[in-house]
Amino acid sequence: MSKKVLYLSYDGLTDHLGQSQILPYVKGLSKIGYQFTILSCDKRDRYKKLKDHIQELCDEDNIEWVSIPFTTRPPILSKFLDRRRFRRKVLQLHHKNNYDLVHCRSYVPAEVGLMMKQKYSVKFLFDMRGFWADERVEGGNWNTNYPFYNYLFKYFKRKEKIFLENADCTICLTNAAKNEIHSWSHLANNPVPIATIPCCVDVSHFNPDNIKNEEKENLKRELKINKEDFIVSYLGSIGTWYMLNEMLDFFKIFLETSPHAKLLFITGDDEKKIRNVANKKQIPQEKIIIRSGNRIKVPLFLSLSELSIYFIRPTYSKIASSPTKQGEIMAMGIPSISNQGIGDIAEISIKYNCGTFINDFTNEEYKQAISSISKINIREIRTGAVSFYNLQNGIELYNKVYSEMFSLNNRRF
Repeated sequence: MSKKVLYLSYDGLTDHLGQSQILPYVKGLSKIGYQFTILSCDKRDRYKKLKDHIQELCDEDNIEWVSIPFTTRPPILSKFLDRRRFRRKVLQLHHKNNYDLVHCRSYVPAEVGLMMKQKYSVKFLFDMRGFWADERVEGGNWNTNYPFYNYLFKYFKRKEKIFLENADCTICLTNAAKNEIHSWSHLANNPVPIATIPCCVDVSHFNPDNIKNEEKENLKRELKINKEDFIVSYLGSIGTWYMLNEMLDFFKIFLETSPHAKLLFITGDDEKKIRNVANKKQIPQEKIIIRSGNRIKVPLFLSLSELSIYFIRPTYSKIASSPTKQGEIMAMGIPSISNQGIGDIAEISIKYNCGTFINDFTNEEYKQAISSISKINIREIRTGAVSFYNLQNGIELYNKVYSEMFSLNNRRF
């Protein structure tokens, strides 16, 4: 008899993240034999637009999908109402389906998952992703100078400790985060079971061999990319964590040795903001290309570039971060330049010779990174992505965690 799993996510299945980092794993695990229900909180506009598409994907593997609205009004109170609706729906689903395991993506769902374990003896998987409470503070969402946000931070840090100590297993995204957690004093005499599973990538979708030369040439003409142009790309949003000023500083240095270079932003974020910053740095506007691309088109856009960059604020919480973009860029066989202090990026760059990283955001560091790129063997980069970031590997790792949680001799991972 297949095990019944309730997958809880405060992120929407209709969000980009839900489509790339939730549904592919669940579909893969369903094929192995697990019986899933996914409960997600979806934004009303995205739900209306994508409901039928997501439902079709779920139906292909007999996945039950239940969605409740993600609300923002009234401010603050809406979050408490969301949590209340979330908990009520979980109880209704459990009374109907009697789950064997509850898989909780991040901290808010983990509150309900812990209750399910304590009240109904359901196996509890805390898929913590990153250090969420620290991210909220470091990202500027929670200003702890205000009593309410200070309370929220302390509340979820206490909850984090309880989740870790009570989960049958915890999933984190990086070995750096795993080592950090096991160094915490309250866990010194009780090392909790933790498995590391990075943000994986569908390497069959992000595959340069799938790019048709005609499509590539047409896109070059559309973007006014000439034969002699050297394209540096940046993939993703530019808000909160990503260092737009420093990336443009790097590109300005890059132009000194590669005057035919252009910087392609593959992003849906505000074009005006990017161009204003570039203008302040006296980077010619014709050197900046900005286009948004859905998931289907992203590999084509990336295929235009010979180098990709991404600088991320190296705060404490970012040691637990696994940027999806790194695996996607590697899968396309593109070398990258990033910065130290972000998850396992530096170790991965060294192990798979997929790029280089900087320690300080200085012109000298930029020049050293640029000179080292020529030493990279392009052929090794995609091989590294297939080895480390392959979605199928991630599915197998989750299956291993599930199997060990259900075994009588529950190992310590």
